[in-house]
Amino acid sequence: MPLYKTITVDSNTKVLIWKIEESFEELSEGITLTKHCRERVYDMKSDLHRRGFMSVRHLMAVEGYTDHDLFYDASGKPHLTDNKHISITHSFIFSAIIISTAEVGIDIEKQRAKILKIAHKFTPIEEYRTLANEDAIMRKLTMVWGAKESLYKSFARPGVSFLQHIYVEDFHLEDLYSTANVRFEDKEERYRVWFLEFEGFTMAYALLAEENKP
Repeated sequence: MPLYKTITVDSNTKVLIWKIEESFEELSEGITLTKHCRERVYDMKSDLHRRGFMSVRHLMAVEGYTDHDLFYDASGKPHLTDNKHISITHSFIFSAIIISTAEVGIDIEKQRAKILKIAHKFTPIEEYRTLANEDAIMRKLTMVWGAKESLYKSFARPGVSFLQHIYVEDFHLEDLYSTANVRFEDKEERYRVWFLEFEGFTMAYALLAEENKP
């Protein structure tokens, strides 16, 4: 069972990462899906997506959850039946979940140079021109994209723009941590964000800051 890494963020928040090495058939063993999720996974054209989907169910099982404990709201955001918050991601050969008593978001991205071409769509690229080289710029932009994707998943309101409504505070690459906020319509939330780099991938996970909690 390739549980790649477990991160205890705090006493109420945990991140779990899976390295997807098994076949879809192997990942299906011991997993019972709801009718809705069974239809979803068998409609997927990509074998990698199907394997990513099933690996997430194994990550949930590590924490004592089954597919029947998971449901999605009208916007497609996942929820757990015990009122804990969950966010899900998978990219190529890795998947991950974050579970917490607070609002959370998570994202994994493969580190690729093409991020440089789309950077202007999600962040002011001028902020990163002072970095030492193109590799450092790519790494930081991937972190910022992952952070914004995590916040977008957590905030979960249609119409939110990565460029206009989500702001990630500047940070040093070696810190692997930042804060961020989302402002949209009548709602504003502040988050703490952590980063992890491994095997050519970048993971970002966000946790609603204490001052936002009810």
